[in-house]
Amino acid sequence: MLYKIKAKIKPETLKDFFTALTDGSIEAQKPDGSYILKAMKEAVMVDSTHIAWYEACYCATPLHHERETVYDKYLTDFSTTMVYEVADDLEGASFWSYLEEIYYDEAYSF
Repeated sequence: MLYKIKAKIKPETLKDFFTALTDGSIEAQKPDGSYILKAMKEAVMVDSTHIAWYEACYCATPLHHERETVYDKYLTDFSTTMVYEVADDLEGASFWSYLEEIYYDEAYSF
């Protein structure tokens, strides 16, 4: 099943989220790590506190495993809507670029 997802970011966890996304730990997670990584690379900032993305999931409860193992550490207040295809309706800045900016700003601030 394909879902359109919106979630609120936990700002205090974003640096750790980006580290987990880029150090290979999330990608190595079976069976869905590579899907989580792809989804976060395609996610957009809906506003200053929410992101949105599309993701396929075959759990009885949408994103059950993904939330249990990754998403609930970094995101909250999920809304999921089942869709039949990815639409070109997600508007906003790249969430990945936002994460990079936070990570590198903190890494190089003196």
